[in-house]
Formats: sequence, C-alpha cells, structure tokens
Amino acid sequence: MKVFVNERPVDTEAASIFALRDQLKPDADIVIRNGFPVDSDAPLREGDRVVLIRRGEIPPAEELEALLVARHTPGVHERVKKACVGIAGVGGLGSAVAVALARLGVGRLILADFDIVEPSNLNRQQYFIDQLGLPKVQAMEQNLRRINPYVAIEGHQVRLTAKNVPQIFGQADVLVEAFDRADQKAMLLESFRLGCPGKPVVAASGMAGFGPANTVVTRRRGRTFYLVGDGTSAAGPGEGLMAPRVGVAAHHQANAVLRLLIGLDAEGEDA
Repeated sequence: MKVFVNERPVDTEAASIFALRDQLKPDADIVIRNGFPVDSDAPLREGDRVVLIRRGEIPPAEELEALLVARHTPGVHERVKKACVGIAGVGGLGSAVAVALARLGVGRLILADFDIVEPSNLNRQQYFIDQLGLPKVQAMEQNLRRINPYVAIEGHQVRLTAKNVPQIFGQADVLVEAFDRADQKAMLLESFRLGCPGKPVVAASGMAGFGPANTVVTRRRGRTFYLVGDGTSAAGPGEGLMAPRVGVAAHHQANAVLRLLIGLDAEGEDA
C-alpha cells in the first residue's frame, strides 16, 4: 500500500503503524499518524500520513519542514504552502498573526510597517529587548526565519498609502488589517478594495483592556470582509492594550485566514 512517511510517499507491506516504524526508523520514539500521536499499535491504512521522530535529534534539512507540520490536520499544509498572505502593520496584532501563520506554514508572507521596535511595544508584540530600535519589518523577518525558514518573507519598511497598497499587496490571497488608527484602517480597506477587487480582508477592532476573552469574536461584515473584536473596547486613557486580549484577537484573525485559505467561511459557515 502507499502511505506518506515524513511527507514522502512510501510503498510498504507493513500491516501496522509500529511495523512501519520498525522497518523505517526503529529508534523513533514519537510516532504521529494523521496529525495525532500514536501510543499503541494500530492497523496501517492506505493514504495514512505517518511522521517518525526521535527526541533530541536534529533532522536533516530535507526532513525538517515535514516534521514542523507533523501535528497539522492532514491536507492543510499542502494548501496553505501555496498561499500568500499580506499583513498591514506588524505591531500587537500583526506580529502575532505573522508568527501564527509562519508556524502554520503559509508559503509567503508580505509584511508592511514603517515603525521601529520601542520599549512600550514589548508588553504585547512579538519582539525582544535586543531588537529595540530595529525596524519592525526587519525584526519580524528575523524572528519568523528562526521559527520557520521555509516561509518566504517579503518585507516593506514603508508607510502605506492609498497609492502603494495595491502594489505591495497585489499578490496576496488574503489581507490582514492590523493598524491602530481608524483613518488608516479606512484608507487601507478602501484602497485594497479598489485595487484588488474580490480579495478577502480580515480586520480587527475592539480588543483593549482586560474584558472577557469570549467577547472577542469573528463576524462577517460583507462579501469579502471579516471583522474581529468585541466592537466596543477602544484603546484610550484608562483602557490600555495588553497581550492577552490582543493575542486573542490576533489568533482570531489568523484562524480566519486559515479558514479562507482552505475554502471555508471565516465566520463559521462553509464558503
């Protein structure tokens, strides 16, 4: 029968998962089948995806990508690896979305931000103290390459305008809006809508403070527009931005992007 071992097709006569392990990598102490760890033997079935890992072993480069996505649901990686996602702003929302999508294995990320890393960013943004003063796009690219070197990253240290948004994000399958200011959000959405008609946008608004995480939701607001947040909690005096709720919103955005890339509606219904 034909199965996949560490993402490579293998023809085998092994009847069980552990028999396959013993045949191909007997020192493997982690066995993952179709995205789930196996702790007891089971029959091997046609098309099964099996990953064999030895704890502490640094795998060869040709195997590493397969091992990075070993816990994915089968069929997801092949689809997201072909995708391109744009992220407008890599601050609290955008940096967390970028990290999630890199771990997911999205094939190409287009990042745009004009700002630098400064100390007040570190309470919620995916940067480090030794990156203070670096352009956020440069620092984010460094961090993403350490997470997943198989993701192509295109960084633009630039202030986004109505003129350059379609040029920068024209090849993106989905755009993530991760700005702070309402006027900049409006500019981005309108210029992308006009320059890249029909392409979906996942935006966010309403995640300040420390209210209940369950009030942050994903809503469909148009044919190709999705909005994440609670709809009310704007940042202001006495209402700061902190890692937990910003992270909740960012991961709503990343999950919405994933659903769109695999053909599902980001809000919850099948597309």
